[in-house]
Amino acid sequence: MTEAKNILKSITPNPIWQTARSSWHTLQNAALWPEAMFHPWRRASIRRLGELKDIHRGQRCFIIGNGPSLKQTDLKKLKDECTFGMNRIYLGFPEMGFQTTYFLTINSLVIEQCAEDIRRLSMPRFICWRSRRVIGTAPDLIFLHTTYNGPKFAVDARGRLWEGATVTYVALQLAYHMGFSQVILIGVDHNYSAQGKPNTTVVSQGEDKDHFHSDYFGKGFRWQLPDLETSERSYRMARQAYERDGRQVLDATIGGKLTVFPKVDYNSLF
Repeated sequence: MTEAKNILKSITPNPIWQTARSSWHTLQNAALWPEAMFHPWRRASIRRLGELKDIHRGQRCFIIGNGPSLKQTDLKKLKDECTFGMNRIYLGFPEMGFQTTYFLTINSLVIEQCAEDIRRLSMPRFICWRSRRVIGTAPDLIFLHTTYNGPKFAVDARGRLWEGATVTYVALQLAYHMGFSQVILIGVDHNYSAQGKPNTTVVSQGEDKDHFHSDYFGKGFRWQLPDLETSERSYRMARQAYERDGRQVLDATIGGKLTVFPKVDYNSLF
């Protein structure tokens, strides 16, 4: 199927191919829309997201990535800050000495393999709608209608959010929805030793060197190789959206390779 697709793409003029591709993605997203809007679980999530709209207007928050640089970052300084933790950040909670204000995961493989861990968390948790059957429903569990395709920056998280190849992009959309005027990224190293075709599912063969904890994607864990190019595209969209509204995204990652957002020294923020 992939070979046939590549042949068809090679003989089709690019403008026609891109138009057809966009139309196909639009049809795919349209097919998902009814259940993502009218299912009782989603209706409850939409109401909860309405309550969270602009709840933090004018405040700042920290979005905590999961890169190795977290081991060089004094996370205890964030105890009284508003924070977003993502995927397996909870592995660091004991050493941090606190839990993040919010938790987010849109990675189906993480949800499938860590469902029990996620269910045990006590803060508001944002989960992708497609994984609802894996995780079930629970108090403070909020389903987001996220999609792999259809690039956009959603200013209202009650509708569809593009994933942009990284959970951090969805966190930026959530932070915007909640009204934060300044968002600071840490632990977003944007640098991986693992190599291969982006988005390919692989099985970890040993300790994880690309995240802050060796068991993050430890031996036997299934995960997808990063798509840094698409991530950078989504980050640029986020920066534009924030700046259009007079808001700001800063990157305080220690030694991070991402160059989309203005850099700031982490310790200077306190």
